[in-house]
Amino acid sequence: MKNRAQLSLLWKISLSTSLAITVLLLVAGYFVQDQTRSALSQNLESELRGSFKAYEALWQARADLLRSVSRALSTMSDVRAAFQTNDELTIRDTAAEIWSRVSPQSKALFLVTSPQGEIIASLGGEAQGHSMDIVREALPNFPAQSQGFAVQSGLLSELVVTPVYVQAQNGQGLLNVLVAGFPVDQDVALDLKSRTGGSDFVFLETGTPVASTLSPGETKSIARQYRRGSGLQHIDLPGHEFAVLGSPLRDVAGVALGDLLIVHSYDAISRDLASLEIKLFLTWAAAILAGIAVSLFLARRVLQPIRELDSAAARIAEQKYDTRVPEGGNDELGRLARTFNAMCASIQDARQELIRQERISTIGRLSSSIVHDLRNPLASIYGGAEMMMDGDLNETQLKRLAGNIYRSSRVIKDMLQELVDVSRGRIQSPETCRLSEVIGAAVETQSAVAEHQGIAIRTSVDPSIELPVEPGRMERVFLNLINNAIEAMPDGGAIHISAERQAHSVLVRVDDTGPGIPESVRERLFQPFVTSGKNGLGLGLALSRQTVLDHGGDLWVEQSGKTGASFRLRLPCEALPVEGTPVTT
Repeated sequence: MKNRAQLSLLWKISLSTSLAITVLLLVAGYFVQDQTRSALSQNLESELRGSFKAYEALWQARADLLRSVSRALSTMSDVRAAFQTNDELTIRDTAAEIWSRVSPQSKALFLVTSPQGEIIASLGGEAQGHSMDIVREALPNFPAQSQGFAVQSGLLSELVVTPVYVQAQNGQGLLNVLVAGFPVDQDVALDLKSRTGGSDFVFLETGTPVASTLSPGETKSIARQYRRGSGLQHIDLPGHEFAVLGSPLRDVAGVALGDLLIVHSYDAISRDLASLEIKLFLTWAAAILAGIAVSLFLARRVLQPIRELDSAAARIAEQKYDTRVPEGGNDELGRLARTFNAMCASIQDARQELIRQERISTIGRLSSSIVHDLRNPLASIYGGAEMMMDGDLNETQLKRLAGNIYRSSRVIKDMLQELVDVSRGRIQSPETCRLSEVIGAAVETQSAVAEHQGIAIRTSVDPSIELPVEPGRMERVFLNLINNAIEAMPDGGAIHISAERQAHSVLVRVDDTGPGIPESVRERLFQPFVTSGKNGLGLGLALSRQTVLDHGGDLWVEQSGKTGASFRLRLPCEALPVEGTPVTT
C-alpha cells in the first residue's frame, strides 16, 4: 500500500497560521461591518428624529400662530358685535375683512360655525360640507381652545377651535366658534421636506396616503408595509431600502386619525457599506497574503535547524556517524543541536568500540568452531599414527589405518578450503552427480553414530536425479543437517530424507522426529554463531545455506504442525556459469 502524501511541517505551520489569520480577520471584518452598519443606522435614526423634531417645531409654530390669531379675533369687539347680529352676511363680511388683515397664509382655513358646528362663513382655503364635527368634539373643552387633526369631507387638516363668548345676563354666552387651520396636501409635504434637511414625508389617513414627497408607487408600498409603532422600521422595496419613523396624527379627543411618516433612503448607507466591504475585502486579501508571506519566512527561519536535524538523522540512519549539525545559539534548537552532536559522537565512539569487541569475539568464536570441527579428524589421525608407532601391525591393518588418516586429512583440507572459498566468495566448477550418491555418502559417514544412538535414517531419493553440484561441499551440507538432527535426538528417533522433481529444480526434504527448533532462534537460524542446545558454535547451518545459495538454490526451515525439524533445499537442475565473480543470492 502506498503511503498517502503528507504536508511538510513548513506548510502545516504556514497553513495553520494563514487559517488563523483568515478567521481572525473575518471575525474582525464582520465586527467592523456590523458596528459600522449599527452606527450608520443610529445616525440615520437620529437624523430622522431630528427631522421629526423640526417638523414638530414648524407645525407647532403654525398652530401657535393660528391659536393666537383666533384668540385675538375672538376678543375683538367688532367681531363680537357682528356675531351678535346673527346675520350671516354681516358675520361673513366682518370676518373676511379682519381675516384678510391677519391671515398667516393664503391656504390657511378660517371658518365661522355655530356652537353646533354648522358652517356660517368660510374664509381662506376651501371647506366642504355644511358642518364641522370637530366643533362638537371640542365642545367639552370650551372655553379653552382645542387643537387636532380632522377629516372633513375627505380632506385632512390640522385645526384650532376657538369659542367666541359674549357677556349675558346669566354669565358668558357662546355666540359662535372660530375654526382655523392648515390643510395637509402635497405643498405642505414639500415645504416640510425643504425645511427639515431633505427627509421625505408621507401623510396617511387611516392607512391611505393623502400627501407625499415620494413617487406614488413608493408611497403606496411604504403605506402598505408600515406598522404603527414608536421605533425605526426598515421597509424593503425593489431596488431600494427605506428607514421609516412614524408618528400618529390625533384629533382633539386624542384618537389617531392617521400617521405622519418621515422616510429616509438607505441607498447612501448601502453605498457606504458596499464601499466598506470592498475595502475590508482588499484589506483582508492583503493581510492574508502578507500573513502567508511572513509566516513562510518565519517558518523557514525557524524550521531551518529542524531540517538540518532531519537531514542529519537520515545520514545517521545510513550509518554515517561522523555527521554533525550547526549548533546555533542558546535557544531550545541550539541546545537540541548540541545534544544531537553529542549523541552522534557517543554513537560513533560506541560503534567503534563495539566493532573492536565484535572482532575479538568473532576471532574467538571462529577459532573455537574451527577447533571443534577439526577435533574429530585430528583425533582419527592422531590415533592411527599412535597405533602405527606403538603397535605391531600387519600390512592389512596398516593399510586400513593409512586410509583413515588419508580420509581425515582430506576432510581437514576440504574444510579449510571451504572456509577460504566462502570468505573470498569463490566456488569450484560443479560436476553432474547423482543426488542419491551425494546423500548416501553423508548418511554412510554418520550411520555408525546414528545406530549407536538408536536413530534410523531413511532415504527416498530417485537414483535417476542428477544435478550439477560440487559433491564435497554438497555432501557436507547433508552431513551437517544429519549431524544436527542426531545431536537433537540423544534418546533415539528417525531421520527421513526425500527428494522430488519440480519444474526446473529439485526439492529435498530433511525431516526428523526430534524436539524441533526453538522459536527464539528460528528467525536467526542461518546466521553465524547461532546455536541452541548442541555442540559447536553455529557455523554449520550458515555455511550450508551459503553453499546452497552458491549453487543457485536455497535452504530454509518449514513451519509444520508436527514435532521435529523440517529443512527444505531447492537445487536447480542446470549449473550456474562459473566466472571470476562470486555467485550469491
